[in-house]
Amino acid sequence: MSRMKIEEVKSTTKKQRVAAHSHVKGLGLDERGAAKQVAAGLVGQELAREALGVVVDLVQSKKMAGRAVLLAGPPGTGKTALALAIAQELGPKVPFCPMVGSEVYSTEVKKTEVLMENFRRAIGLRIKETKEVYEGEVLEMTPNETENPMGGYGKTINHVVIGLKTSKGTKQLKLDPAIYESLQKEKVQVGDVIYIESTSGAVKRHGRSDTYATEFDLEAEEYVPLPKGDVHKKKEVIQDVTLHDLDVANARPQGGQDIMSMMGQLLKPKKTEITDKLRKEINKVVNRYIDQGVAELVPGVLFIDEVHMLDIECFTYLHRALESSLSPIVIFATNRGKCTVRGTEIKSPHGMPLDLLDRIMIIRTLPYSQEEIVQILKIRAVIEGIQVQDESFKVLGEIGTKTTLRYAVQLLTPASILARINGREVIAREDVEEINELFYDAKSSAKLLAEQEDKYMK
Repeated sequence: MSRMKIEEVKSTTKKQRVAAHSHVKGLGLDERGAAKQVAAGLVGQELAREALGVVVDLVQSKKMAGRAVLLAGPPGTGKTALALAIAQELGPKVPFCPMVGSEVYSTEVKKTEVLMENFRRAIGLRIKETKEVYEGEVLEMTPNETENPMGGYGKTINHVVIGLKTSKGTKQLKLDPAIYESLQKEKVQVGDVIYIESTSGAVKRHGRSDTYATEFDLEAEEYVPLPKGDVHKKKEVIQDVTLHDLDVANARPQGGQDIMSMMGQLLKPKKTEITDKLRKEINKVVNRYIDQGVAELVPGVLFIDEVHMLDIECFTYLHRALESSLSPIVIFATNRGKCTVRGTEIKSPHGMPLDLLDRIMIIRTLPYSQEEIVQILKIRAVIEGIQVQDESFKVLGEIGTKTTLRYAVQLLTPASILARINGREVIAREDVEEINELFYDAKSSAKLLAEQEDKYMK
């Protein structure tokens, strides 16, 4: 008799993919703004981190809008890591929009449109509204059905009766069938804490009531306490949107319900250009809300990596965009030295026009020492769950100094696989040496090409 296949479930939590900068948690500064040698996943680059600490303070005090910073340094010196560290420092409420210089070359949209779109993504608007809401834990949810007036077998929902409970009392509400659809979309069940806006009928599910928290639940459910006060109350609702969200919401044509208008919307290209006129109108409304104190502007960060990929048209457009009243802080990054400005024959530092460089604060990132490379490798080994001997770290540090930090980091996982094949849990010196012989770094590959040039196709 064959045995039943029974497998043990180790954990129900989803495994997170380890990315290149998963270890970066912030800039790693102390209370005085001085950089610690190793902190928040960053190692070294103390001057650059301290300079960016000042930038973060400027963003938080809203005195940095319309300014730009350039991170310049050789490849693998942590420019992207520093930009992500800024995003972590600013927190989730401040918009952070990363892009690469080559993204502007789209076949569907103009270069300047891509730039402006990303500019608008990096500016947030915090709207405060006082709304009348019904809030509480769902005690019952009974839809009342009637015969379909159009005939046929199906029944329609006439209204829905819902019971809500707070710490002060309970209330029974009779709701419109449209709200029942919203309840179904939010997957509301008895025992959930929800709020319903009395004007629009919008439904928001906060989570499951914490009285159910003792239940064994495989899914990681968010439990929230029972709301205080009455079921019917006035509540200040804060919404965070970006200017780009407002542009898209107003640019989308609202077609009719007939089949032709629906087909027209389907056949339209996915990306539509948003006109300058529409943006100006949105800016007027936004400024009026800000003056009335209803909304608050949250200038975020636009990070443009590989900025040398932009051409002269983009650079001239950036000039204008930076001077706009609604503009974020822009952080550029490049690993180029003196090179040609794309679209011209002018040679310029970092491949950027001099007039734009004039208005940019430049922060330099410097190559890492061998000790710093070893410290970074130790952090990466912890993040990737790899055990490495101290002697192996020393060898990897030497490889990183001769080649690049990126190459040394990339050897960690293959070396751990090789160690496992050799029957070891910990990466030994011989594993690192063997894996280094199997793979070539850019410098040794270029050297081999130069030596055997005649054997390759021209």
